[in-house]
Amino acid sequence: MTTYIGLLRAVNLGAHNKIGMSELRELLTGLGMGNVQTLLQSGNVVFQSDVRTTSEAERLIEIAAAQRLRLVTDVLVRSAKEWKGIIADNPFPKEAKQDPSHLLAVALKDAPTRSNVAALQDAIIGREIVSVHGRCAYIVYPDGIGRSRLTSALIEKRLATRGTGRNWNTVLKLSALADATR
Repeated sequence: MTTYIGLLRAVNLGAHNKIGMSELRELLTGLGMGNVQTLLQSGNVVFQSDVRTTSEAERLIEIAAAQRLRLVTDVLVRSAKEWKGIIADNPFPKEAKQDPSHLLAVALKDAPTRSNVAALQDAIIGREIVSVHGRCAYIVYPDGIGRSRLTSALIEKRLATRGTGRNWNTVLKLSALADATR
């Protein structure tokens, strides 16, 4: 069985897309996934499965969440190996060490084109810095995320794909959880 990390997009933000982590664990266990563990309340889950691809896992979870929990949201899945690659490819090691809560790794459904990445970079009006490697965008928010005009809606529009971000602290915690699950 392969160890995977799943990220649910836009859950438990205010009254929208509410899901308890116990419900999420039960959902994945019911799909035949093993060693299911959640992290925080923001839709982070580590599990083991014999699904062949991350896109297959995404579809399974998205369909089951819609049918069983009435939760319609994107699910982004990476293998533990891919997650290690996200950490290794981080172009902002200084920020990861000095200010990890202001560094986001945004898992993307699809790898954006170079022109889409350029469009996103051109749209930045603050001090944010963006670098995209395959299906992951790394974003530094030196002045904080909450007040930034580089919003998830703008990022998705310019990159022409959906995604969900986690701060660097969470990225590392998910990696450690995946390591412990093996």
